[in-house]
Amino acid sequence: MGRIRKVVLAYSGGLDTSVILKWLQDTYGCEVVTFTADIGQGGELAPARAKARKLGVRKIFIDDLREEFVRDFVFPMFRANAVYEGEYLLGTSIARPLIARRQIEIARKVKADAVAHGATGKGNDQVRFELGYYALAPDIKVIAPWREWDLTSREKLLEYAERHGIPVEGKARKGIAPYSMDANLLHVSYEGGILEDPTYEPEEAMWRITVSPEKAPGRPEHVELEYRRGDIVAVNGRRMTPAKALAALNKLGGRHGVGRLDIVENRYVGMKSRGCYETPGGTIMLKAHRAIESVTLDREVLALKDDLMPRYARLIYNGYWWSPERRVLQALVDHTQQSVNGKVRMKLYKGTVMVTGRASRTDSLFDSSIATFEDDRGAYDQADAEGFIRLNALRMRIAAKLKRRK
Repeated sequence: MGRIRKVVLAYSGGLDTSVILKWLQDTYGCEVVTFTADIGQGGELAPARAKARKLGVRKIFIDDLREEFVRDFVFPMFRANAVYEGEYLLGTSIARPLIARRQIEIARKVKADAVAHGATGKGNDQVRFELGYYALAPDIKVIAPWREWDLTSREKLLEYAERHGIPVEGKARKGIAPYSMDANLLHVSYEGGILEDPTYEPEEAMWRITVSPEKAPGRPEHVELEYRRGDIVAVNGRRMTPAKALAALNKLGGRHGVGRLDIVENRYVGMKSRGCYETPGGTIMLKAHRAIESVTLDREVLALKDDLMPRYARLIYNGYWWSPERRVLQALVDHTQQSVNGKVRMKLYKGTVMVTGRASRTDSLFDSSIATFEDDRGAYDQADAEGFIRLNALRMRIAAKLKRRK
C-alpha cells in the first residue's frame, strides 16, 4: 500500500489517544480524522472535540450511537443469554463491533487510507477492532501504535505529551489513576494497576454506578418487564426505547447494589486477566429473559440454546461479531424468540435479583391443568410413566445384566 495520507482514529480524548493523534501526524505525516462514539459512557464529550481541534484536527466526528448500540448489539446478545466463562456479561466486547463499523463508514466517507485504534498489543480489544475492520473493509490499512512505537510506559506518554504541548488532565499527569476504566450503557469495567493483584479487594470508592449491597435500601423494590420477540419493550408498564430501558434498569439495579462482579478471565491472546465489572441493568435483563423463556420455549429448544450459548459468547468475546458463524447462530437465536412474549416481575434486594412472576398471555407453554399435583381430571395418565421409565432404563438394565454375568 502507498503512503498514508488520511487516517480515521477511534478517539476518546484521553492521554493515550491524544498522544496517538499527534504521533500519527508526526510518524506518517498524514491528516488525522477523529471519531468518538457516544455509547453511554457518560461525561462531557465536548472536551474531546476541543482537544482534537487544538491538535489541528479539521474533521471531527462525535456520534450518538446509544440507541443503535442497545437495539442492534446488546439486545441481540441478550436474546442468546450470552455469558462468557459463566459470569461476564460482555459489556466491553459488545461495544467494539459497533465502533469498528462506524469507523469504517467514516473512513469511506472521508476517503481515508487507514484506520487506527488505541488498544494495546496485550489485550482483546486490538483483536475485536481489527477483526471488525477486516470483515467490513478487507483491504483497509490498520495502524496500531502500541505495536509500533517505543512509548511503553505512562511516564514516556507524559513526556511525549509535554514535549508536544498535548493537554493532559490532572489525574493523568500525576499518574495517580489506580486502574483503567471503560464505560458504556451496558457496564463499567475496571482493570490494570492495583487490580492486577488478584488477591486485592477493591476499595468501595472504585464502584461508580452501584451502591454496596450492605448500604442498599432495607426494603425490596419490584420491577416488571414486558417482552416482545425476546426484547424489552416496557419497564413497569411504561413503553421505552432500548437505550432508555437499559438506562432505567441500570438506575434501578444500581440503587440496590445489583450487578457487581470480580473475576479472573481468559483473554483471547492467551493470558489471564483480572477484571471488575458493574452491570446492573444487564444482570436484571439476563435473569428476566431466562424467566420469560422458561414459560414460552420448548424444552429442547431451550437446551439447544444453552448448548450453543458458550460458543456464541466466545465469538463475541474474541471479536467475531461480524463472522458468518455468529450471523448463523444469531439467525437461529432470533427464530426462537418469535414466541418470547410476555411479562416478568422481579424483586431487587441488597445485590440480589429474584424472579417473582412470569406470564405470557399468548405464548405460554405452561399448562396448570397438566402440571398440577391436585386432581387433573385425566389430563395426564400417571400410569404412562411406567413404560416411559422402563424404556429409558433399557440400556442400563442390559449393561447391568452383562456385568452380573461376568
